[in-house]
Amino acid sequence: MNRRATGTARGIAVAVPVALFAALAGTALHRQALLLAGVDVYWGAAAALLLLASLELLLAAWSRSLLPTAVAGIACYAAVGALSVTGTGKQLIVADVAGNVWVYGIAAVTLVMLLWCRRYSRRRR
Repeated sequence: MNRRATGTARGIAVAVPVALFAALAGTALHRQALLLAGVDVYWGAAAALLLLASLELLLAAWSRSLLPTAVAGIACYAAVGALSVTGTGKQLIVADVAGNVWVYGIAAVTLVMLLWCRRYSRRRR
């Protein structure tokens, strides 16, 4: 196996636990709010998405491939989806502003990070 394929395989093997960590930590974090002038400012959803973006950037830079970034985004989205469809009263992610920003933001952040990390996967001449 060449070095590029080895880096991609290692990146995918690391991407799944990283995605599960991001999903669980982001789910715990996304409802954090600050009350300013009587308005709840949900800073936790932004922090959770920033955590996911930084982990995806780290994966892409470490493995020099886009595949682990995509796998991390898909696995995180799937884990968060599983957490949000549990029975009534047991949901960890409710369909409110913070929950929607967290759930749909995962897809947006993953797409942005795939575009941003393209430069790590290109070969230099």
